[in-house]
Amino acid sequence: MNETDPVVSVRDLRKTYGKVVGLDGVSLEIHRGETFAMLGPNGAGKSTTIEILEGYRDRTGGEAKVLGVDPQTGGIDWKARLGIVLQNTGESGDVTVTEQLTHFAGYYENPRNVQEVIEAVGLTEKAKARIAKLSGGQRRRVDVALGIIGRPRLLFLDEPTTGFDPEARRQFWGLIESLKAEGTTILLTTHYLDEAAHLADRAAVINHGKIVALGKIDEIGGKDARVPLVKWRASGEAKQQRTQKPAELVAKLQKEFGGEPEGLEVIRPSLEDIYLELVGVNSHSVANEDASNLVEVSI
Repeated sequence: MNETDPVVSVRDLRKTYGKVVGLDGVSLEIHRGETFAMLGPNGAGKSTTIEILEGYRDRTGGEAKVLGVDPQTGGIDWKARLGIVLQNTGESGDVTVTEQLTHFAGYYENPRNVQEVIEAVGLTEKAKARIAKLSGGQRRRVDVALGIIGRPRLLFLDEPTTGFDPEARRQFWGLIESLKAEGTTILLTTHYLDEAAHLADRAAVINHGKIVALGKIDEIGGKDARVPLVKWRASGEAKQQRTQKPAELVAKLQKEFGGEPEGLEVIRPSLEDIYLELVGVNSHSVANEDASNLVEVSI
């Protein structure tokens, strides 16, 4: 594998369960050193895609390469280059943080220094504490410590901050940013759109087993999706119009109505608004759109 090769390369990935289609032609690449977010509602195909890339589930069709290796044939050496932080992990309450990390470090040829990892995840004061005594956020930090102790080339993070309070989430984001700064490639799944916006360089939105949008995090959905939307009511009927010059439209409406029209709103779409549009929540459904309607931006 060359330094310029994608860390993850997927072409026309398919997975069926009998007559049920789980993945229907997913294609994407993840480049070295980037944080890539995979977004989508429950049942959209995120977990299936991740499990195939991790080597836990076989695909029905298509091609996949992770660190230059087909995940279906990856051996111990290949797996040692991955870091995996699952959404739910087993607890080891009878051991301390240091004991757990020391044990896992023994599985790798060139592990990180245990104390340095403990410091990196912000658990220095809890190094001798038993894991059962830690808070949920602190246990999640242990999960990440276990995921990075082997110096992974690629780190999978599955819903890493579920259940965190806002302060804990922000602290955790700082940890992920520090890993990225070290050159770690990260594949993130999350239901928090602000988390994806803060951490990810690029994202794929997956729905009904298909990628419906793919691109830089601040360009996902295309330019038209970010055009401000002006809403108002006229004679009891809801009206709306997208415009690059919302102030001019508002002034025009005020002149027309002799004042501010009923229900006037100016909405500047956020990533969450665009995401909901793409997955068909409070908007038109994209489930049955032809593949030619895939929204893809230059990367």
